[in-house]
Parts: sequence; C-alpha cells; structure tokens
Amino acid sequence: MKKIVIIGAGAMGSAFAVPCLDNQNDVTLVGTHLEDKLIKGIKSNKNFHPALNIELPSELKVEKFEKLSLILKGGVDIIVAGVSSIGIEWFVEQISKYYKKNLPIILLTKGLAIEEKELITLSDKIKKLLIEKSHTEINVSAIKGPCLAAGLANKMRTGTVIANPDIKEAELLKKIISTNYYSTEISDDLTGIELSGAIKNIYSMLIGASEGLSNSKVSKEIQSKYYLNTSASLIHRSISEMVEFVSYYGGNAETVYGLAGLGDLYVSAIGGRNSLMGKYLGEGYLYKDAKEKYMKNITVEGAQLALEIGPKILQDLNPKNFPLMFSMLNTICENKKLVIDW
Repeated sequence: MKKIVIIGAGAMGSAFAVPCLDNQNDVTLVGTHLEDKLIKGIKSNKNFHPALNIELPSELKVEKFEKLSLILKGGVDIIVAGVSSIGIEWFVEQISKYYKKNLPIILLTKGLAIEEKELITLSDKIKKLLIEKSHTEINVSAIKGPCLAAGLANKMRTGTVIANPDIKEAELLKKIISTNYYSTEISDDLTGIELSGAIKNIYSMLIGASEGLSNSKVSKEIQSKYYLNTSASLIHRSISEMVEFVSYYGGNAETVYGLAGLGDLYVSAIGGRNSLMGKYLGEGYLYKDAKEKYMKNITVEGAQLALEIGPKILQDLNPKNFPLMFSMLNTICENKKLVIDW
C-alpha cells in the first residue's frame, strides 16, 4: 500500500483516484485553493463528484486546500499533479517545502510551456522550478493516453502509458496503479509522450472542423452526412505533422503512433471540448466569437496551448511542413477564419 496524494479535484485527478484505490492504496484527493466550494460539495454529498456525475469510492479521503501542508508534512509516497497547465507553478510552490529526494511525482496535466524563449515540457518545467527551490534529485513521470475522466471513473476499459526516463520507475508505478480495467504501458520517452499528449489537442480541433471544411458549396445537411472523407484526410495529415513535430523537439517518432499520440487524438477528435471548438471554427466562426457565444466558461485546452506556444512555433518551424498546425495557430492566435490550403 502506498500513500498517494492527488492535488487538484477536477475530473481527471478525481477519476485517477479510482484505480489507485482499487490497488489498495491510501489515497487523498486535495482541492486547490480555488476548489473549496467543490470539495465542500463532494464531502457533504457522499463523495458525489458533479463533473463526473458519480459517487467516488467511500474510502477516498477528500480534503480542502488548507489541509495540504499537513498532509505533505506527514509524509507521502506519491504526489499526483491533477491541476491545469497554468497551475503548474502553483503546484510546485505547494510541494517544494516538503519534497524529498526522488519522491515520485505523477503528472496527469497535458500541456507545454515557453521558458526563456524555449519550448519545454511540463515535466521539465516542474524540474526547473524545483531546482530553483534547491532540490537536485527529482523524479517526475507522466501518464498520457486516450482516457476520458468519466469513463475511467466508471471503470471502463482504458489504456494509458506511463513515461519516465528511468524505465524502472515506470515499471514500479505500473504495478501500483494498474487494474483489470486500467491497463498501462511503459515508456522511457518522457519528452515524446508529453509532446504528443499536448499537441493532439490542437489537431483534434482541426479534425473537429471536418464537417464545415468538407465542401462549403453544399448544404449543411449534406456536409453532416458525408464529411468523413474530409475527416480521414485531416487525421492522416495530422499524424504526419505530429511525427515531425515530436521529432523536431526531441521525442521519438514512434511514440506518436501509440496511446499518447494516435490513441489520444482519436478520443479527442470524436468528441470533447477541442473537437467542439473545431466544429464552430469549421463553420466559419472566429475563435473569439465562438468562445464568447458557445464556450464562454469552458476550457479549450487546444486553444490555450495555441496561445501559449503559437508565437514560438510559428518562429521555429517551416510552414511547408506544418500546414495544418500553422492554419490553426493563425486561426487562434490571430483570430482569423480557419482556412486550409488543400
């Protein structure tokens, strides 16, 4: 039995608690400083999580942010980052006082960052921030793959990949969290796993735009019936660009064809927030108009990532090799209509 603390009570962090508990671990879910109301509601309603629409196991301990320091001070075996990408600095600030040599950190968060004008993964950002706090031996793994939170919480068969440069660390975590419904592969390509898991959100918006991009000269009814040819073309080219992107920034090309790349792209493209935003963009809406009108209070990870890394990508890469990526970055960052040069 391991003592696991999950920081961030959103859908994915909360769902991840389920397989951890089924492996007889001692699991505590701690909300961020912005989630006190959510935590209060969960605790007062038999661990019912409103985003997941399910009662989480009764043995799951659920605590407000004010208890986090005491929990970490008491000692834990694994710390899980279930915060959003913009919360990574906050996450490191909270754990830095209590972080011990090589204590495993599991990163559920998907995203990339720009630091000192360079594109880096979130695991690298965590390491950098902890080094600035005088920590030298840091152990970060990432879990990525086609995993919708509600499906995992309901114990639907799910496959993900655990990545750590030290494959033995990945093997250890696999034993701690895998179940008969939550199967995990292992990889030492931490960079490739994170790059794939992040940029697939941008490409899932493109694939979500398939219907509107299929043929602007026919009716919406015809588009909705016969757009799959267009979708297939965009999926093919998206994977090709993802391979080039991951390779350019230091990951392994073959990683893109696995769960963190192709697998996760499939799940995101057939439904979800990124795909929905893509649908509006494909219909001709400007990003800011679509966000305001249809998705005002909804986080669109692909759009957030585009705004974060767009300027750097447009500077680094050759547009001839990444026509889809550049189309979407210009659409989001410059608030232009989505246009594909077929």
